[in-house]
Amino acid sequence: MKLTLLVQLSWRNLWRHRRRTVILLTTICVAVGSVLVLNALLRGMQMSMVETAIDNLNGHFKVLAPGYLDDPGITKSFELEPSGIPGLSAEGIRGWAPRVRVPAVIRSERETRGVQFVGIVPGSEDISFLGDVDVDGEYLSGPDDRRILLGHALAEQLETGVGRRVVLITQGADGGNRESGYRVAGVYDAVGTGIEKAFVFTGLATVQDLLSVDAVTEVSVRLTEEARGPSVLGDLTNTFDGLDVRTWQDLEPQAAMMHEMADATVSIWFLIVMGALIFGLVNTLVTAVMERIRELGMLRAIGMRRGAVIAQVVIESMITMVIGISTGVVLGLLGFAWLAEGIDLSAFAEGLELTGLRPELVPQLWAQDVFLVVVLSLVLGFLASIYPAHRAVRVQPLDAMRR
Repeated sequence: MKLTLLVQLSWRNLWRHRRRTVILLTTICVAVGSVLVLNALLRGMQMSMVETAIDNLNGHFKVLAPGYLDDPGITKSFELEPSGIPGLSAEGIRGWAPRVRVPAVIRSERETRGVQFVGIVPGSEDISFLGDVDVDGEYLSGPDDRRILLGHALAEQLETGVGRRVVLITQGADGGNRESGYRVAGVYDAVGTGIEKAFVFTGLATVQDLLSVDAVTEVSVRLTEEARGPSVLGDLTNTFDGLDVRTWQDLEPQAAMMHEMADATVSIWFLIVMGALIFGLVNTLVTAVMERIRELGMLRAIGMRRGAVIAQVVIESMITMVIGISTGVVLGLLGFAWLAEGIDLSAFAEGLELTGLRPELVPQLWAQDVFLVVVLSLVLGFLASIYPAHRAVRVQPLDAMRR
């Protein structure tokens, strides 16, 4: 039989029982649409954790002296050429930032706290969270600025503010304590209070003068394209021979684990929803075949081949899946557009900070996720139609016509 005739027969058979067909189409549409929306939310959570990990003074790569992570201090430092990072191509790199980062104690008139004292080049910190923070007061003017930036939460703990003086105590390269007073230039408001309590910033040259060194303890590199990661990693490894080059996954293992779990969650959710949907599709097709046993037997008796019967059942299934998937994709895109501005989760900010999520969840719909859902749904729909199709040709024509 011609394919066009089989398609016409399949189309007519679908609408013999309109209610059943509409219910099945609605189920497919809702399943596909919900999978796409949930995927977008999971991808948004995934990228939020990644961006937070990278923004947290890590970058995509960080160069450190061996042993620094185990014993952070100025003794684990290295010298950096004034010209920057030779041998590193600018292609695919957003920027890099040298820093001196040492543990310290900050003391105000009333309180004392342990912090990370970080010397920075302010113009290079657009690759970290400092590039987006709101500052009450003034930002650091340059690497020679002798003022400091405090986090809002830390300023509250110290009961200090803009224009006030505080004292910082740290350890020099010779093992002796170094103490100096600083005036607060500004108070920054970061995404999480943990960051605000942890970091105190000043100019890079200021910290180097305090510690009597010309070295840095870390260099962070941020990419514009993830695909450039392997080549940049190779360049950094060759340039900084004898130093440790760590990825953000090495520095933030919890965020890296959550990132991998998000990929697995997307696949598991899809298999659960589509698996349940396929059982419903198989049941519906088997019911439709059993209701048409006499009709199929008659078609076989007048010369319709087994292959044509199988093809007709498969075509019915694929028509149903194509209509349902197309409508479901449209529904998913509408749901994504409705949530595209982001979901405010600030009421759960404290819990979200522990997982590395930001207070605003912005969904991300990836083209490959849409393609994967569409293709796998069609494949599963095709496989689900095989059993009912073979069930349709098992019955002999004479036995079918006697029913």
